[in-house]
Amino acid sequence: MHNNNQSAANVQDCRKEADMNNNKVTILYSRLSKDDGEDKISNSIKNQQDLLEDYAERHGFTPWIHKFDDGFTGTRWDRPGWQELMTMVEADEVSCICIKDSSRFARDYIRAGMYRELFREKNVRFIMVNDGYDSFKGDDDITPFREIMSEMYARDTSIKIKSVVAAKGKSGKHISCSAPYGYKKDSNDKTK
Repeated sequence: MHNNNQSAANVQDCRKEADMNNNKVTILYSRLSKDDGEDKISNSIKNQQDLLEDYAERHGFTPWIHKFDDGFTGTRWDRPGWQELMTMVEADEVSCICIKDSSRFARDYIRAGMYRELFREKNVRFIMVNDGYDSFKGDDDITPFREIMSEMYARDTSIKIKSVVAAKGKSGKHISCSAPYGYKKDSNDKTK
């Protein structure tokens, strides 16, 4: 737990840093693998954004903007929000990137490490709020292990989904969401 003097000093330090990085912004990045199918922002993305806004305000990371990817896996790097974020990093427009935790960042530990190193080279502060990671506080030995576990989780989930689909196919059940051309779905039994 922090005492009030430490928290106030931290906010003051962050504001000094923000003044030094004039014209730069903090990016609050959120990601969700599965879109909930609605046109508006998913509840999970909104909850991540609320958490990040609160963190940014309490620690003086202003001005900030949101970038997010709703419905994109962390194993892909061609996510539109991520690409916008990286374009801004390359243009030297970013002072800090805040995300909820390492699983929202990536599920590819080698590329995640490469991006963390790129942020260090570009002097972009990188914070994973729930993991307690802040690149300006020095190296964190546990972060690469979190990233490995995130990648392994994605691989394990993929293997399980493939085995369920294969089992359904072998048992004669359909494995696609639509019927082949010339066939109709049985309205009484969605598996036929």
